[in-house]
Amino acid sequence: MKKLLLGNEAVARGLYEAGCRVASSYPGTPSTEITEFIAEYDEIKSEWAPNEKVACEVAFGACVAGARSFCAMKHVGLNVAADPLFTSSYTGVNAGMVIIVADDPGMHSSQNEQDSRHYAKGSKIMMLEPSDSEECLKFSKLAFQLSERFDTPILLRLTTRVAHSRSLAEVDERVGNGLKAYEKNPQKYVMVPANAIKKHVVVEKRILDQIAFCEKEAVEIGLNSVEYNSKKIGVITSGITYTYAKEALGDNASYLKLGCVYPLPEKLIKDFCNECETVYVLEELDDYLETHCKKIGVNVIGKEAFTFLGEYSQGLIKSKVLGEEVKNITADINIPARPPVLCAGCPHRGLFYALKKLNVTVSGDIGCYTLGVAKPLGMMDTVLCMGGSVSGLHGRNLADPENANRSVAVIGDSTFIHSGVTGLIDIAYNNTNSVSIILDNSITGMT
Repeated sequence: MKKLLLGNEAVARGLYEAGCRVASSYPGTPSTEITEFIAEYDEIKSEWAPNEKVACEVAFGACVAGARSFCAMKHVGLNVAADPLFTSSYTGVNAGMVIIVADDPGMHSSQNEQDSRHYAKGSKIMMLEPSDSEECLKFSKLAFQLSERFDTPILLRLTTRVAHSRSLAEVDERVGNGLKAYEKNPQKYVMVPANAIKKHVVVEKRILDQIAFCEKEAVEIGLNSVEYNSKKIGVITSGITYTYAKEALGDNASYLKLGCVYPLPEKLIKDFCNECETVYVLEELDDYLETHCKKIGVNVIGKEAFTFLGEYSQGLIKSKVLGEEVKNITADINIPARPPVLCAGCPHRGLFYALKKLNVTVSGDIGCYTLGVAKPLGMMDTVLCMGGSVSGLHGRNLADPENANRSVAVIGDSTFIHSGVTGLIDIAYNNTNSVSIILDNSITGMT
């Protein structure tokens, strides 16, 4: 049966159908709805964790115990989870473990445009990237199979447009796979140096096996796919840019769509490029696929024609590849800007008003209270990362102790538990005169 599903909803359905038993995540747009939809399935024990590192560790513990597990986060959250991520590549898994990361090209709700594909390469963990809701569901199920086959966590990368778009997906019944038996094996799961050195050898061998899989079997099962139309233009792409390219170019181009973006095949790419006169690499954010193509000696056109910035569109691709300008339909109306503001009645407004009257410097943090930067309040001096307000205030007061009474940190309760509490411990231990204001609204807001 086919259903019209949000990308995130389709991921949740795929995890459910695959027999996932434990889910632990930290909310962050555009990934949040995955775990919200997961919570609707009674068969899955789901929870919000204090931060992404904890969520990843919970999922790891569950998979070692024999339960298929997953955790989800946005791209900057993967930075927080990087410590367990890299070492879980060495330990491998017992039951399958899927780590979902949602990137945000265009920074619709983020502080940077981070490309998480580099984490796959850095941690040497296979990464899949769907292009629509059907593939979100299919790849989520496949990720568990590949996790157990290759004895590794699997990364699944979404972007905002895939996560928050709706398309048809084929739904099925849940697989009741039970709890896999656990066997004590410290050589596999205890990463002291003597064990880790041996496991690195296993990781490198695993990558070679995965490359062989990507060259042939991944094509046979539709994970990687080749579509030949006009061979004057070839397009190598993945994720949402495949959808854009198909809409923009149609049968005027041939396509190599890479559903597995790490590790990348070599022969498959070379064979495709040999069939096409001119080959474009279409990818949002970094020149990740393009760099691989040029490394293996393939001549492609990439970022010299396109951009490292923001999202692509059908019009952009059509103009750059076919030279056809697409007219934008605009209304000749002078519409005033409507930037986001703190909600009417929000108690944070009163706090920032009071701070403005005191004329203090505010070390800010991630959350809805960041909107205190906007006029007429204008009371936010720095915002770096989750929990950075408290640590940043400590650093400011170490540098300028005479003005410590003119500076404060402002942080929400969720962000304080996420990573602000360690900064407060630093303040207490190293004894600076630092005032941290925790805005406790008993919720995680604006994620």
